[in-house]
Amino acid sequence: NYRRFLKRRNYSGHTLKNYMATLKQFVIWVDVPIEAVNHKKLLAYLDHLLDRGLQPKTINCHLDSIRGFYHYLIEEEQVAMVNPVKRGYALRLSRPLPRHLRDEEVGRLLKVVHHQRDRAMVMLMLRCGLRVEEVARLKLAALDLRRSQVFVHQGKGAKDRVVYLSDDAYEALVQYLRVRPASRIKEVFLVDKGRWRGKAISVRGIQKRLEHYARQARLKVSCHQLRHTMATQLLNADAALVTIQDLLGHTRIKTTQRYCRVSNLKVQRDYHQAMAVVLQRTG
Repeated sequence: NYRRFLKRRNYSGHTLKNYMATLKQFVIWVDVPIEAVNHKKLLAYLDHLLDRGLQPKTINCHLDSIRGFYHYLIEEEQVAMVNPVKRGYALRLSRPLPRHLRDEEVGRLLKVVHHQRDRAMVMLMLRCGLRVEEVARLKLAALDLRRSQVFVHQGKGAKDRVVYLSDDAYEALVQYLRVRPASRIKEVFLVDKGRWRGKAISVRGIQKRLEHYARQARLKVSCHQLRHTMATQLLNADAALVTIQDLLGHTRIKTTQRYCRVSNLKVQRDYHQAMAVVLQRTG
């Protein structure tokens, strides 16, 4: 029933899978009837997760899953119980600034990515700000090459959005599509060798390819950092924050505002421009 409830609320298959796996772990560990779990028992479970070495962000995802499940039982199934996960309860997170690649590092990375498929995947993250999951799920029908656009269907938070292809991203995508094997598979990017040849490439497959190129370029870079790099470069080029928010698919502008804190080039340029005006006025 709960799985069907989540499906009706338009959760993605990936989110559904994570929610159900998390709840299964919780139910097995507590080893008491669901209605008997109290806040004290929940804290013991959190200690267990911490002992396993899970990061606070991951543990908070567990809490969200458990809270949502109890909310469903109380509100939808009318079960008389108390939600053991109090509203707003979460582990405190450190908020490291997102790291982005410098222009020189971007050049080093692109210099080693010659494989047509891999270059197209990298470009979609670096120039269009796609998440790695969005690249893996991208369908051929979502490409509008005539308008140099890509339709991202059901991104994070089940949001749809349109992103735009830069000249080099467009060229990389076209080059790959020319050599892409004819296939009934709807996804754009396919595995090109091994036992899974011809199947849609997985998120882990994309990550492993980037790790391979990062070693060649002697860089430490993740798929998500490519997205951070795109956002920072746009901000440095004076793109409006709301534009970047829309392109990245952020629900809250506060998420996008974090890039203001890493865009030192823009801060430096704005300072000198403003100070030049001040000096001119004061003589």
